[in-house]
Amino acid sequence: MYLASPESESGWGFHRRAELLNGRMAMLGFVIGLMVEALSGQGILQQLGLGALLHHG
Repeated sequence: MYLASPESESGWGFHRRAELLNGRMAMLGFVIGLMVEALSGQGILQQLGLGALLHHG
């Protein structure tokens, strides 16, 4: 199995700058999601209108 290191620059796939940006955007989205949940009192599923999935029993 081949694992690309963040330092390697191949023709496609993992590139250091792209992975850094992707990671930063994921962290930002996670923090924003936590803030919205704290302010609204609703979890992500309720915010998306999928609250029924939590109460399927």
